[in-house]
Amino acid sequence: MTGEKTVVHFLRHGEVHNPEGVLYGRLPGYRLSDRGEQQAKVVAEFLAGRDVAHVVASPLQRAQQTAMPIGGMFQLGVATDDRLIEADNRFEGLKVSVGDGALRSPKHWPKLWNPLRPSWGEPYLEIAHRMLGAAHRARAAAAGHEAVCVSHQLPIWTLRRFLEGKPMWHDPRRRQCSLASLTSLVFRGEELVRIAYVEPAGETDPKVTGA
Repeated sequence: MTGEKTVVHFLRHGEVHNPEGVLYGRLPGYRLSDRGEQQAKVVAEFLAGRDVAHVVASPLQRAQQTAMPIGGMFQLGVATDDRLIEADNRFEGLKVSVGDGALRSPKHWPKLWNPLRPSWGEPYLEIAHRMLGAAHRARAAAAGHEAVCVSHQLPIWTLRRFLEGKPMWHDPRRRQCSLASLTSLVFRGEELVRIAYVEPAGETDPKVTGA
């Protein structure tokens, strides 16, 4: 196997201030909670001493905030890549916990007809393709070093399942993508050779709305 080693870390943002417990998706104005800000600092400290040469984030506020301590740690500006944004979802602004809110209303049931696509939002395959594009852009920008891409739970998890050759439809309660976790793609040249996962800020419940 030939080519220089490059690592692209996909970092899920920290905890969000969401007292209403809604699915906020791409809605503006959702910032990190105090705990989320601390989680961002923990990840920056975890990465200290690594060879990070590029930091890029989703355009959403919570991702940009999570990226800032890392950019500061390595004296790097934080770039923005729209392909790292949260998945589009037709339930934005509503409560969607099991047994709660929108999912109990018959008017929303037509949105649920195809969970494999899914019918209520951005198709999984489109998410995977845009995230893969972001991964290769970051790999090129940090060639021979490491990059950090700050994104969101569903896009990161969808990309991982796509790269592992698994069905992209899944049970959201079983996602391995905790708050402020790192899903790392290891490349040799342009070839992906390994996927790693670590939780610098500890494990969190994937079912918690507002996380």
